[in-house]
Amino acid sequence: MASWLGRIRIGILTAMVLSLASAAWAQDIKIGIPVGLSGANSVVAPSVVQSAELAAEEINAKGGIMGKKVVLEVADDGSGAAGAQKAFDSLIFQKKVNALISMETSAARNAGLPIVTRGKTPFIYTSFYEGRSCNKYLYVNAWVPDQQVAPIVDYFAKTSNAKTYFLIGSDYAFGRGMLQFTKGYIQKKGGKVLGEEYLPMDGSDWTPIIGKLKAAKPDALITSTAGGAPNVTLTKQLRAAGINIPYGNLAVDEGTAKSMGPDAEGIFISGSYFTNIDSPKNKEFLAAMQKKFGADLKTPNDLSVPQYEGVYLYKAAVEKAGSTDAEKVIAALSTVSFEGPRGKIQMNKQRHAPLTMYLGQVQKDGSIKILDSFKNVDPGAQCPNLK
Repeated sequence: MASWLGRIRIGILTAMVLSLASAAWAQDIKIGIPVGLSGANSVVAPSVVQSAELAAEEINAKGGIMGKKVVLEVADDGSGAAGAQKAFDSLIFQKKVNALISMETSAARNAGLPIVTRGKTPFIYTSFYEGRSCNKYLYVNAWVPDQQVAPIVDYFAKTSNAKTYFLIGSDYAFGRGMLQFTKGYIQKKGGKVLGEEYLPMDGSDWTPIIGKLKAAKPDALITSTAGGAPNVTLTKQLRAAGINIPYGNLAVDEGTAKSMGPDAEGIFISGSYFTNIDSPKNKEFLAAMQKKFGADLKTPNDLSVPQYEGVYLYKAAVEKAGSTDAEKVIAALSTVSFEGPRGKIQMNKQRHAPLTMYLGQVQKDGSIKILDSFKNVDPGAQCPNLK
């Protein structure tokens, strides 16, 4: 009888504990992640989702955000405008997320921003992009061309005496925006652009453009395609065509470079994150990612690490605001910071972030050799008129 009563008491206590735990998570903070699980970004999107999952797990293990559990809502935007409109609409008006945090193509971002405005939803954009996207609800913790282009062009001029360039990109906002800035910088430095060619985002036959490249005979090549699949097809075809001039890629992340295999060897990359950054915070992050995902881990990269940090920046803003109210969070986002794998990140320069940038070169095994670093590079004038 005593044993039976003891089991009853234990059962009641267990039920009470579970009830209290359930009450502690009675309200969730929902973070929407619209991302290209299909289309051009499908190569890198899984790593972005993994970074968000680690951040949410770590935050929830320490009590969540103001005692509320972080729940992730992932939606496929198809890497394009039409898919983004559906994903944003679903996340904001059906899932009723408190915020959006994600990397996307510029086409997807631009299509989603009117929905963000209508839904009055904070949006932390974690993708490097062409710059100067301004919206009351938008913050950016990734690099813009003002931070990324100079290291590559300056290096080519210094080490290869490059004076003439050929530019190749995907025909949309990012590709054209990046190369427009690059062309201006090359000309400012006394160089000359011999050709500037584009292929639609879903295009895969770069042969005619490569023919123009070979005929132009430039000293160096710089490309800016949609992140993911276009990088793979272009680089493969460049190698097959025997192109061996200095090659700077403004859109390839470390994970995609590894997926290219031998084709990526020698490519020059400028970015704010590489896995071999030698810092305690980066080592802690990589160890945590490996522990959580094991053999399924996708290579952390310059598109996924800002996602991890973005979740923590949102947490800091909510806690400073004392609320998930959109207007209060927006006001707080520029005042908070987070010390992560890339160092201290604060989106306090016209809703963008000063970043330490690195110049690297892809090695035979897909790793990145860091050639130089540049501390706290200012993003420049991005949204000077935004109130």
